[in-house]
Amino acid sequence: MLLPTNHGLSASELSTLQTFYRAFNDNRPDLLDEVVTPDWDDIPLAPGQAPGPEGIKPIIAGFREVFPDLRIVLEDVVGSGGFLAVRGRITGTQHGEFFGIPATRKPIAIAIHEFHQLDNGRIRRTWHLEDWFAMLQQLGAWPPARPLHPESA
Repeated sequence: MLLPTNHGLSASELSTLQTFYRAFNDNRPDLLDEVVTPDWDDIPLAPGQAPGPEGIKPIIAGFREVFPDLRIVLEDVVGSGGFLAVRGRITGTQHGEFFGIPATRKPIAIAIHEFHQLDNGRIRRTWHLEDWFAMLQQLGAWPPARPLHPESA
């Protein structure tokens, strides 16, 4: 995985981040065991997700079933003092039911923002935010935004 130009990260921090996202991109949740702490805190947990690295592994598998071509592309990475910030996007094509939305075979591309706290070179805590509304719109499950002033459209 190529990482974008980064600011303030060591080679070790970059390697940790690269391995973390390979777990998703390569459908290898076992890689998380190398780079997150046993008590890793994923904030917020997905519906039905158990805590820790074991809790995210079935989530990764589920996403890969629905979006078999899932990719997380990192666009910006910055860090300092054991904190890493990532701006990226998730891409994929929906081939299975997702939160009650039947398979559409439509592609998605949504923004993500993640912040990781490191502890002795491993990720101890992750805060993440995904643009799920954009995904719902792209899948046709949420109406597109309407202009506030129709006369200006």
